[in-house]
Amino acid sequence: MDLTNKIAVVTGANKGIGLESVNQLLDKGAVVYGICRNGCSTKHPNYTCLTADVGNLEQVDAAFNIILEKHGSVDVLINNAGLGYFGYCEDISVAQWQELFNTNVTGIFYCTRRVLPGMKKAGTGHIVNIASIAGLEGYPQVSAYCATKFAVRGFSDSLYKEVRDFGVKVTCVYPGSVKTDFFRHSENIKPHDNMLMPADVASQIVFALESPANYHPVNLEIRPLKPRG
Repeated sequence: MDLTNKIAVVTGANKGIGLESVNQLLDKGAVVYGICRNGCSTKHPNYTCLTADVGNLEQVDAAFNIILEKHGSVDVLINNAGLGYFGYCEDISVAQWQELFNTNVTGIFYCTRRVLPGMKKAGTGHIVNIASIAGLEGYPQVSAYCATKFAVRGFSDSLYKEVRDFGVKVTCVYPGSVKTDFFRHSENIKPHDNMLMPADVASQIVFALESPANYHPVNLEIRPLKPRG
């Protein structure tokens, strides 16, 4: 896909992989909308920040109504918004469990269902879901987060089979540890330079988006070469 003048939506766009994806899409000439809970810092003539919690259906619908009323359809959706809580299963609160699923899983559903009709009608489009290697294998004290990312994996695997005949691509990305503030809720893991860099992960997302029309990158697993130095 040539990203020039394409309409792209990025959730969780104010930091980490989301922010880097926004910047690289803008560099490619896309018209980008960022959806963030607390506002965005990016300033660019082709960038619009919309405030919404992806786990809140009314807020998601309000944001996409603005986009779709102006453009009619969306070419690229990057479902990046997510969070993690760490601890033994019995120590994860019900509120934390629900917040994890609302953000990491339900939010992807809310956003995806708004862009699919336009993409299918146009016969083109690309949805990128940011999962995690925690969606490929389980880890101790990460059971709740793993559950959400396994759900993203299953959703993505089913979705690409639903929409491929309509010309719509779905790519699920499985990054290893990324140097962001994702680990702010972890007592044992702190960001360090041997983790993946957000800009590098974003570059691979853009590479997938720019793939030829009949080339479908379905799963993209990215790990640090030497995670512990």
